[in-house]
Order: sequence, then C-alpha cells, then structure tokens
Amino acid sequence: MQWWSLGVDPCDYRAVPSLFASYLRIYEPLAAFDKQSQSYWRRYIHDGRAVTPVEGPGRQRTAVIEALGANWTRLPDLPNEAYVLQSGDSTLICPWNLRVRVAEAALEARDGVPPVLADAFVPPVLAGLARAVISDWNSGSRVLESGNPRQHEQISTWSVPLRWFVLVDLSERELVLEPGARMLRYRTEMANARRRAHRALAVLRRAVGDVPITEAVEECTRWLEEFHPASVVELDYGGLTEVLPDALLAADDSPALVAQGLAALKKGDAEAATTAYEELVERWRAIQLLERCN
Repeated sequence: MQWWSLGVDPCDYRAVPSLFASYLRIYEPLAAFDKQSQSYWRRYIHDGRAVTPVEGPGRQRTAVIEALGANWTRLPDLPNEAYVLQSGDSTLICPWNLRVRVAEAALEARDGVPPVLADAFVPPVLAGLARAVISDWNSGSRVLESGNPRQHEQISTWSVPLRWFVLVDLSERELVLEPGARMLRYRTEMANARRRAHRALAVLRRAVGDVPITEAVEECTRWLEEFHPASVVELDYGGLTEVLPDALLAADDSPALVAQGLAALKKGDAEAATTAYEELVERWRAIQLLERCN
C-alpha cells in the first residue's frame, strides 16, 4: 500500500529548526471522528492547511511560544491542526491536540518542585486552567469507552524508545538523505502493529515476567487499541536525522535487532537475546550522549 502526506513540499520548509526528537504517530481515518470533526478536517484539507511531519514540530513549537508569551499567565488558544495522510482513497488524520499537551506539560513542570519554584514557573492560575482543560478533554466526546482520550502522537527527545521498534519491520523503512529533506521513518497498517505488539508482549511475559520493558510494551499495546483498526502507525526519526550521519542512518537496523532479540527469547536463547538488547541499548545511549554536546 502506498502512502503520501498532504501539505507543503518538505524541501520548501524554512521555519524553526527541527527538535532533536522522534515521533510515534497514529493516523486515523475520517470515519473515526465525529461528524463535526470530519467536516472541519475536510475543510482543513481543502483549504490547503495540511502540515507535513517535516514542518510540524517547528510550527508546533512556534505556536506554543508565541501563544504563551513570557509570563505564563494564561493557557493559549492554539490552532487545531494535524498531519494528513492519503492511503489509496482514504484520508487519515493525526491531530496535534496542542492545547492538551501544553496543559499536561504545565502540570508536569510543577511535579516534585518546591511550591515557590513551581509557582514561579507555572503560576497557580495557569495550573488551574490546565487542570480544567485536561478535565474537559477526559470527559468529552473524544474519550473512548475505556475512559482514555486519544492522543495521536508520542514524542521522545534524543532517542527512539526501544518499545516503538516492536511495532514496525525493517522492510517498512523509508530513508531519504538529501539535504533539506532528510528523513527516516516507518509506516505500517494498524493490524500489523497490533499483531507485533501482542506477540512481543506474550514473549516478554513468558520469558522475563513483569519487568520494565514488558510494562512499557504493554502500555504501548494498550495505546494502539484506542484507535480505529484502519489506522496507520508511523515511527518517524524526526529531528534526529539532522544530527546522525548518513552512514549511521543507512545502516540502522534497530527494528531487526528487536525482532532478533524477541525471537531468541522465544527460543529460550538468553545469551543471543542479551547480545541483541545490549547492542540496541549501547547504540541509542551513544545517540543520547549527543544531547550533552549541544
């Protein structure tokens, strides 16, 4: 199946530099949204407002900074935007939900911080507004029967979480190394991602039990179940492609290493599984250390 994003040409992008982050996104078909949202997204696409994953992170950051200002006295009114993907005759949407993200970040910034510092960074007025936004989100029509709202994008700075590689296959890799359009991503159908996640979870539970990696894969598996079965899952290296050399990107086989480790665990070959895991950890630890150089 062929997919292509709708929006401006990535080669024409001249906005804020990319965050050094990777992204796990879910694109849902229009049928997954209520009628009002479907009408909005159709107009959004028709008006040519769709945003590419290359452009999006910089635009998100710019929108938040401009809306918040320097004094953090209000929660911003942010544009309702999304990434858009065309799959055959189907249009799929990955909403940003920036207002909810800002609210969550505001409350997280207060956690574990002395009250005086917490109030300096995030004033009580903003914290109260943030709680109200999250409460509205959790009680709104966008909440599933399980009680969980759909947040379509996960972000990881200076790394790609190992659990994300469970969802994709090396054969699904798309790599572009041209200046101005660098990209490394994987796209797969939701059915593939769910099947891989459930298989990995079964292997981990049987082989190592309820350890952190098992819990992380379980959480990711539950997240996938929140979305429409005709969705598309995308793992995007995002801004990491700007700091990683061509040779490293071209040689990266992290999904294959994860699959190799899981296959070894399934066979009871602990030594081979440990070797694959340690190689992955060492590879991504070296990338995370680049943060200290910036």
